[in-house]
Amino acid sequence: MRNFKDLKVWQDAMDLSVKIYHFTQTDGPIKRDFGLKDQLQRSAVSVPSNIAEGETRNTPKQRLSFFNYATASLAELHTQIIISYRIGYLSEELYQELDRDCVDLSVRFQNFINYRQKNG
Repeated sequence: MRNFKDLKVWQDAMDLSVKIYHFTQTDGPIKRDFGLKDQLQRSAVSVPSNIAEGETRNTPKQRLSFFNYATASLAELHTQIIISYRIGYLSEELYQELDRDCVDLSVRFQNFINYRQKNG
């Protein structure tokens, strides 16, 4: 079985998930916005979870399906971060950090997917 915990993209996705959980637990309007808070947490957890599940699948087709789910979850999370900023839940500094994390992870993860498509 492949060890998903060794993947840098999985580790970075885990770090991003933890940041999102810390943000959603802070005192402020996000703590009371149960809908957005729940969506942020779900999409944040979905990214590393789908990377892990994909990495442990037996066929390249199965792996890529889960990697694509992770990509979509990352786009969903990024959108929710932008919404959180636009409605005043995120400071400029935290928004810039999370935005950069999402963009960087997206690029690295796409490179990872491209590599896996060519090399299995």
